[in-house]
Amino acid sequence: MERRATYETWPAEATGRGLGTLPGAEGRVLFDAHIRPNRSLPNPGFHALMIALVALSFTAGMAFLLMGAWPVVGFFGLDVLLVWLFFKLNYRDGRRLEIVRVTEQDIHVARRGPTGLETRFRLPSAWTRVELVGKGEPDVQARLNSQGRSLIVGALLSPKERESLADAIRGALDAARRARGPQPGPQETGGAPG
Repeated sequence: MERRATYETWPAEATGRGLGTLPGAEGRVLFDAHIRPNRSLPNPGFHALMIALVALSFTAGMAFLLMGAWPVVGFFGLDVLLVWLFFKLNYRDGRRLEIVRVTEQDIHVARRGPTGLETRFRLPSAWTRVELVGKGEPDVQARLNSQGRSLIVGALLSPKERESLADAIRGALDAARRARGPQPGPQETGGAPG
């Protein structure tokens, strides 16, 4: 299976640290999702795992030390250090956040990376459509398309959750279009009578 490209062509509205509250909260919010990566091991579980790993490595290290294989003790300590380091990096990555907010006028998307850097996007809800690329596949993408450009949302979610997110955004966009009322057709805007 060929991996799907993840190109985003929608330009960022703002990038930086501490950009404040996401716009759109003052109007009528039709959809508001805060998306975070799944954390499979909470902090108490991490502490219990590290205590068990330290106890096991210490016991095994002492056994090898008593057998005369003293250089092996350092490798047991290195194993514990590497497991701790990789879990800390994983938890740091878990600070990522994506907010998708749909109002009657706009779709606001804000992303915060693990370092705290924020990127914001704003798309017009009147001209945006939701596209689900690769439905049912492991690398399905939920894309917001408008004016020939696209923005991928929900990349932190599982494939089924991305499909649900796309359906929920599609429903909110339909509600936004209904709330704005019927749009004038070409004959209602003052064009020449046919």
